Amino acid sequence: MLSCEFHSNRTQRVRVRLVCLSRPEKNSQTKQNTMNSLISSTARCIRSGAAVCLLRPADGLVRAASARFLCAAADLQKDLGEMVKKDKVVVFMKGTPAQPMCGFSNAVVQILRMHGVDQYASYNVLEDQELREGVKVFSNWPTIPQVYFNGEFVGGCDILLQMHQNGDLVDELKKLGIRSALLDAEKESK
Repeated sequence: MLSCEFHSNRTQRVRVRLVCLSRPEKNSQTKQNTMNSLISSTARCIRSGAAVCLLRPADGLVRAASARFLCAAADLQKDLGEMVKKDKVVVFMKGTPAQPMCGFSNAVVQILRMHGVDQYASYNVLEDQELREGVKVFSNWPTIPQVYFNGEFVGGCDILLQMHQNGDLVDELKKLGIRSALLDAEKESK
């Protein structure tokens, strides 16, 4: 076991207790290299905002992972629950509505735009890998984009397109208190 302290500009002092789970090394130089590697990985982990470092006993390689992902996965799921409820319409997408970074995300933006839905929360999953993977777990849906209405998962691009084509999207938007612009366009054409 090894105890050490790290100092950073975020915290006054962080105490870390490292426990080596791998087999003891016979060679003192190898043991020192392993511990130095463990200390370095722990420091990187802490500087990045994480608080967990794991040592894989089978191969002795040091693995560092984000504490938010490993230790606070429940917090991320709670955060996602709050994010999808904060606005009537929420889209997790690749890119932004102004600059979608994939065709499916662009299709979702265009469908919402056709219906006159310009006010919605969008989250660019390309900026945050934890968000990208976390939202997939949250919805139990493997692809991006993902659309939520009033905190409820609607689906991805294919589902939104189907709802648009069969008219269900107009009804769902009405439930949200949003009048589809397609209804006004329909009246004007008559």
